[in-house]
Amino acid sequence: MGTKRVPRKDIAVLGGSGSVRRFLESFFSESRSYRPRYFKEAGTFLKYLHETPPAAVIAAEPLLSAVADKITRYPVAAIITGDIETGIEAAINAHVKCYLYKPYFNLDLEHKLEAIILEKDLIVRMENELRELEEIAELTRFVSATLDPREVLYRIVRKIADIMPVTRCSIIKVDWLNRSAFVVASFEDPRIAGLKLSLKKYPEIMEALSSKKPVVIHDINTDPLMKRVRKIILPLGIRSILVIPIFFRDRVIGTLFLRTSRSQHAFSQNEIRLLNTIAGASANSLHNAFLFEQVEDEKSRLEKLAITDYLTGIYNVRFFYHRIIEEFSRAQRYGLPICCLMVDIDHFKRVNDIYGHRIGDDVLREFALLLKKHTRQSDVLARYGGEEFIILLPQTARDGALAEAERIRKYIKQHRFRSLKNKGGVTVSGGLSVFPNARIKSHDDLISLADKALFTAKNRGRDQVAVFGE
Repeated sequence: MGTKRVPRKDIAVLGGSGSVRRFLESFFSESRSYRPRYFKEAGTFLKYLHETPPAAVIAAEPLLSAVADKITRYPVAAIITGDIETGIEAAINAHVKCYLYKPYFNLDLEHKLEAIILEKDLIVRMENELRELEEIAELTRFVSATLDPREVLYRIVRKIADIMPVTRCSIIKVDWLNRSAFVVASFEDPRIAGLKLSLKKYPEIMEALSSKKPVVIHDINTDPLMKRVRKIILPLGIRSILVIPIFFRDRVIGTLFLRTSRSQHAFSQNEIRLLNTIAGASANSLHNAFLFEQVEDEKSRLEKLAITDYLTGIYNVRFFYHRIIEEFSRAQRYGLPICCLMVDIDHFKRVNDIYGHRIGDDVLREFALLLKKHTRQSDVLARYGGEEFIILLPQTARDGALAEAERIRKYIKQHRFRSLKNKGGVTVSGGLSVFPNARIKSHDDLISLADKALFTAKNRGRDQVAVFGE
């Protein structure tokens, strides 16, 4: 049988002429993954988007700015055709994180299209999953009419301990995917929740999970199931053990786990029936605990994705603007110093030209990690665009900011990058703006003057830090 052919994904291409059009035509003629739909003007392009949403959009200058607010929900790659700095600024203003500039490479476009489509698919999938989980969680809250499910589970084990003379009483949840188990409630201490158990040390729990039936250990001294762990349990004064599976829709999601030191008799049949009923009643609450945990995890992942640069993993420029507005307002109100440092890799174009854009991306990732490692916890580090990074230094005066900038510059210069042949190195230039300053009236001024200082450092020969106005 032949290999099933995977249909190519449609890519909407807006604008582009001359060398750009020839590059794109060459790329798509060789691509087995993508199929282009070319548009010369915004009207027909937007109509196509509305009727047949593509997998991604490639927009060339200057038409990008004309459709910027209409393409925010699509993965977008910008083609910069003119001045690189102006083009990058236009892409950032259009909220486009992915862009290409001359020289154009097929491999670079292939890699970036794959990355932005994958990122968008991931966001959509997580949003759908989160929506479903929240709907389920909301439904189960109304059905069970409970408050915090963990609190409900704790009250259940407290009630069992009140009616039965048990030494230990816990509710265990099972993570089948990772073959592990966790204590979610224990009457001894409500703070024990989250304790991980090694199931190898609990043969009685493993037996209940595999058989899907209650397991009663009348006497650990004589029960063969406990032979392997008997020496561990005996010093604890435990005599009898009861494990009852908790089901949700015919699947075991956890257990009631009771231990007692009663010397006269073990668990009675009436007690086991009662505990079976309690286990059934606790199923919804235990399932709710799973759902709430997943919802919180999904929310955290989505929130992180929204403020993170997809390539480097550090904050993106959108988050940086949010923070600089807050910090600059605070500095103005209370008369505090604040500095902004713009950092740029010197001659980064050479890295891309010599090694290719994929290696260039590796260098950017490693560079971002170095910056993150060598900035203070109070600083705000973000990728500004391309090979430019920006650092906000709240409550930091000129001398302290310059010292930190020089420390970063010297460290980068001495570092050998793993992704470069023979562990080559790079240098960086920095531009520093300092507030208070008569020229700085807003957070935008703080950024633009740092950018001008960076331009000064470049003109002076690179591998140095310039302070605006000095």
